[in-house]
Amino acid sequence: MATESAFKVLAVLFGILAVSNFSKPLELSSQAGFVLFGERLSGASNAIAGPIFGALLAAYAYGIWTKRSWALPLGGAYAAYVIINLVLFQMRMPASASPGVAFGIVYAVVAIGVSAGAAMFLARHRDELS
Repeated sequence: MATESAFKVLAVLFGILAVSNFSKPLELSSQAGFVLFGERLSGASNAIAGPIFGALLAAYAYGIWTKRSWALPLGGAYAAYVIINLVLFQMRMPASASPGVAFGIVYAVVAIGVSAGAAMFLARHRDELS
């Protein structure tokens, strides 16, 4: 039963992340642009990339919720993207725009932990995927 709950929790988390990415074109704050390979987007590129990643994450959430086997490679690819994106963002971000070391560490731990953790969870439970 705990495993079933974990599938649902992960699906909801990635569903929320999908909604967040769908909202990126609204640019609700100066920090709201979608970050693609370490670069914060704005304008048309933000209006395109945010919803595309939102759709991918919505599909991933659906795949987790319904225990589809295609969610596993999607999760692995997304986890790799998150790590690459974090590294490139740190390399490209000006020091003056840094939110601080503590925030950066917490953000990285959560981002990598959830994305890689979900992929690892799916891999460990691949026999439950259809």
